[in-house]
Amino acid sequence: MKAALFIIFTLSLLGCSGEQNSIKIKGSDTEVNLAVELAEKFYSKNDDYSIAVSGGGSGLGIASLFNGQADIANSSRPLKDEEEQMFKEKGIEIITHTFAEDATAIVVNPKISVEEIDVETLSKIFSGEITNWKSTTGNDLPINIYGRQSNSGTHSFIQKKLKIKFSPKAKEMNGNAQIIEGIKADASGIGYVGAGYLLTSSDHQIKVKPLKIKENADAVAISPLDHEAIKNKKYFFQRPLYQFIPKKSWDKAKPFIDFEKTEKGKEIIKNSGYYVVQ
Repeated sequence: MKAALFIIFTLSLLGCSGEQNSIKIKGSDTEVNLAVELAEKFYSKNDDYSIAVSGGGSGLGIASLFNGQADIANSSRPLKDEEEQMFKEKGIEIITHTFAEDATAIVVNPKISVEEIDVETLSKIFSGEITNWKSTTGNDLPINIYGRQSNSGTHSFIQKKLKIKFSPKAKEMNGNAQIIEGIKADASGIGYVGAGYLLTSSDHQIKVKPLKIKENADAVAISPLDHEAIKNKKYFFQRPLYQFIPKKSWDKAKPFIDFEKTEKGKEIIKNSGYYVVQ
């Protein structure tokens, strides 16, 4: 009997079956839609494989590798020093594969009368120094921040880029979809999501407004949906996307990694709103 393709959008952890043709991919919500698309197309040509894909955040994916519950961890950030040490102490050798470039979009409710924002102002908003839209838009509305949990690679990425700690009042959501739903329903909401998620979702699913970002008050504002700008690395919130594979899982994971490097794999990456880096 041919193995089945499983696409899982839950946080449940599945124990590894040990089967050579069974691949479990966990981690970044930024990458999960892309991972699902790649897995579906890979399976269509390799239906003797069983592939499970789930999100939950970069930290969860990396922890799953450590616990033997995943073969590939998708991550929107590099390994932290303590994670590298953790793997080293357990004798787990990790192979790092960088397969795409991503942009993170800063999004607001469409009712907010702002089209662009500079990095300094955004830093003050996300850190909680600015708590009302009045100084930015003239509208007297309290700012509500929608973000991710601390185990999210995107959460860490935004903090590092802005050199801040998020306001303790920021709402912690499970992923892109929850952040978008929260901001759609909140006339004073602001948050961050993967630009690839915006590019691959239909209009009725989105209904949030991505802001153009200026590195300073005098700089040109760049949209997270501007492919040419991101290709030329001009957008402030862009980063590489990683896949971490334990060496013991490499033989089973390699056919899937090789598929990502094919013309079909590259096409899927591009059509998902990301940029090929191989």
